[in-house]
Amino acid sequence: MAGMENLPAGLKFFQGVNKDTLDRLWRAGKVETFEKGRALIRAKEPVESVYVQVTGKSMVYNLTHTGKRKIIFIFGPGVLLNEHVQNSHDASLYCETIEKSRIFVVPAADVMYWMERDFSLTRAVLTAQEQKIWRMGHQLKNTMGSIYLERKLAAKLWKLGRDFGIPVEQGIEIDISLPVSFLADMLGAPRETTSRVCKTLAGYGLIRMDRKRITILNPQKMAIFYKTGKTG
Repeated sequence: MAGMENLPAGLKFFQGVNKDTLDRLWRAGKVETFEKGRALIRAKEPVESVYVQVTGKSMVYNLTHTGKRKIIFIFGPGVLLNEHVQNSHDASLYCETIEKSRIFVVPAADVMYWMERDFSLTRAVLTAQEQKIWRMGHQLKNTMGSIYLERKLAAKLWKLGRDFGIPVEQGIEIDISLPVSFLADMLGAPRETTSRVCKTLAGYGLIRMDRKRITILNPQKMAIFYKTGKTG
């Protein structure tokens, strides 16, 4: 494979890693194209590859005791998708593409080999996992039982708007297909309840729904609502 200079720009996971190590990883791996809905990582299965998103988006989720999917993260380009990189461990979460994606795939054994020899790669992995822990802690603050579902969903949509938003005339359109069933998996609530919550947010003038696309009409008002519950 060609040198590391051909790796698509914007892969922040690799920033700060020594060039020699990057070149070796690049030769050991490859960029693959995956269609929407392709499972990359499965819980309780061995970790054989390390995945870094190049284009498109993927979600990380787990299954409840009743078998219902609970979405934890949605990741875009430049992010390490694995929660485990050691090939001696089984995965604890699932990872699946939510749209057609190009992903850099490298054997986990190669990543571990170069982590042992180059701390700059180890630092990159630690930084990526620390960021996920920080995000998880931030999410937990917004999922306490005392916060109404409307505020929980508002917080999640605000975050998606910040990460994947496109400015449009009406506000910020989230560049992800978001059917109600998907939102229900994010919220951890029944589909019918989630549909009601979406209508409530729309009634407050916070969002506009057009089929599977959601536009945040006023991100500042949305932030105030999810933090305080106030709409005015």
